[in-house]
Amino acid sequence: MDSVAKALEEVLTAALPQGCITVGVYEAAKSLNVDPDNVVLCILATDGEDVKDVALQIHFTLIQAFCCENHINILRVNNTRRLAQILCGAGGGGGGGGERRPGGGEPMDPHCVLVTSPPSNSWKDPALSKVNRFCRESRCMDQWVPIINLPDR
Repeated sequence: MDSVAKALEEVLTAALPQGCITVGVYEAAKSLNVDPDNVVLCILATDGEDVKDVALQIHFTLIQAFCCENHINILRVNNTRRLAQILCGAGGGGGGGGERRPGGGEPMDPHCVLVTSPPSNSWKDPALSKVNRFCRESRCMDQWVPIINLPDR
């Protein structure tokens, strides 16, 4: 499981400079509506307190259903703070949450992250293959939305 978390981090780190990341529940829904065939991975992230957020859970249910219908691999991640650090390029380091989008400005909503194919389609990432294989194997075991732990660094 740790190797899948490491592979996911590698996928996100490689996709960021290529502009292949969509962050936020609303932004992800718009992207899925416009071009679902371009999405290669959907990441839904929660922390303990997010389980009580009914609106967020409804959004997750709808996004999961759409991704299943369109054959998009889905992962649940249980550390939104760490996911936000990766997306901000913090890699390691402490930081107390409240991460902002790379260009500054409004706070980032790391609850839903989409990874899309780059325009050149030359992206053959072994880490993405590993994550996709993990999702496929999880579905074979009737775990349609596998959960992984992103450890703090």
